[in-house]
Amino acid sequence: KVQITDQTKFPEPVRRLSEAISSPQFLADLEFITGIPHLLADDKLEGGGMHLTGPGGRLDVHVDFNLLEERKLFRRLNILLYLNPVWREEWGGHIELWDKTVQTCHFRSVPLLNRCVIFETSDISYHGVVPIVPSAESIRQSFAAYYYTREPPLGWSSAHSTLFRARPDEKLRGLLFM
Repeated sequence: KVQITDQTKFPEPVRRLSEAISSPQFLADLEFITGIPHLLADDKLEGGGMHLTGPGGRLDVHVDFNLLEERKLFRRLNILLYLNPVWREEWGGHIELWDKTVQTCHFRSVPLLNRCVIFETSDISYHGVVPIVPSAESIRQSFAAYYYTREPPLGWSSAHSTLFRARPDEKLRGLLFM
């Protein structure tokens, strides 16, 4: 996966997208939809920005880091927007949302142009990207942004980095790499 966080390197439409989803009006809409007050957009796009994944690429199932320690900001929401003008189901690259034990995938979606996925970041918000088949004729393109609060969420216990888990059909991968 290639990640671009430097907004000066974004194509103009992506720069405008980044500005729009960090605007006060969009934050107010997210607060209304989610019930999470005082959301802050990450102007540094730490971990976010443009994500480009080529044929053969993957992103293992994981929960994201939950604290920007140096800024004392608690991660609360993820937004993923897909920028693929053409994407075929058989190429893989689906986003998956898993249960807290990574035994059941509850949501799976093809990364189609303008599709948007928003989900709460928590200690159980396991998600990942299905491997892209080597024969895929395109690069999977998405834009990710994360939202924070200065206050911890209810029930917050401690800071952690990104934590990876193997899918149920990846027993060997889980033993060797996780």
